[in-house]
Amino acid sequence: MTDRRHETMSWIGGADGFLRLIDQTLLPTELAKIECRDVDAVWEAIKSLRVRGAPAIGIAAAYGVVIGLQSSNGSDESQLEERVEAAAAHLATSRPTAVNLFWALNRMQERSRQYRQAGGQSSGLADEMLAEARKIHDEDRQICRAIGRHGSTVLADGTGVLTHCNAGGLATSEYGTALSAIFTAQDEGKQVHVFVDETRPLLQGSRLTAWELAQRGIDTTLICDAMAAQVMREGRIQAVITGADRIAANGDSANKIGTYSVAVLADAHDIPFYIAAPASTFDLSIASGDEIPIEQRSSEEITHGFGRQTAPSGVEVYNPAFDVTPVRYIRAIITERGLIDPVTTENVQRIVGECVG
Repeated sequence: MTDRRHETMSWIGGADGFLRLIDQTLLPTELAKIECRDVDAVWEAIKSLRVRGAPAIGIAAAYGVVIGLQSSNGSDESQLEERVEAAAAHLATSRPTAVNLFWALNRMQERSRQYRQAGGQSSGLADEMLAEARKIHDEDRQICRAIGRHGSTVLADGTGVLTHCNAGGLATSEYGTALSAIFTAQDEGKQVHVFVDETRPLLQGSRLTAWELAQRGIDTTLICDAMAAQVMREGRIQAVITGADRIAANGDSANKIGTYSVAVLADAHDIPFYIAAPASTFDLSIASGDEIPIEQRSSEEITHGFGRQTAPSGVEVYNPAFDVTPVRYIRAIITERGLIDPVTTENVQRIVGECVG
């Protein structure tokens, strides 16, 4: 079981409470939690990667909408509606790629509309919104466990598995997506050895994934991103599993920058490459990965990584946060509803269409 003391985020109190979350920018050397008591604080936490990972971003944003309704005593119905819409609109500008952010915000807005249309009292809207946010949070726990049950089936005892970025409990509510397959395999008594890409430029693999695996006592080897091909060539890797931040209708998958490279390398070495993600990560409104917006981040993340200048002043920088892995490199997508195998538009629609349509 995940150590509850390391819960990624939690809501403290009732509808007038606040969001407490692990500040992931301080890991692995410092485990500290911050409190978000206004919408701007939630927005900043998402933007600055204090909370990150597509499912976790969506959960945090849902709680952010609840915070947006606070201090609204005496507000009439139209003002409350404006508060919900304003909070959702602001939080939607924090990061553009992770579709779970927009999925959660849309769900909160829709619940607000349903409550009002059903004749709900304005005084009860905040409680209703908190209940919906908690539901999103609780559902993600169950989804992560289901992804783990399906994902562990692709990991035989003794498997060497490579992962990229962080798709564990820190990126979700509990077990994670890609790491859930590994954690579940461990629960089932399988021995796996995980090779962790450091994941430049912000090192989510070395700072976060290696930390999570160490908490579980799983055999782990940290490697630089550029070492993946050599480790594969040496026969140490039998499977690759990563998460995703947005998946198009045809299965093209956006994930942390460097994932595409890993998928191409896996293909070159005849190693199966898997994506693990909940149905809420699918965006069936876009036909292919060509339509996925790619977040561009600050040049300082590369030129002054972690506070130290490592590039000449004034050098031009290109810093996309994500890349898109074409579906032809993906062996299967692991969801809470089962494996999408083979990955085709028809199979995506059949397995997740009802859930996200």
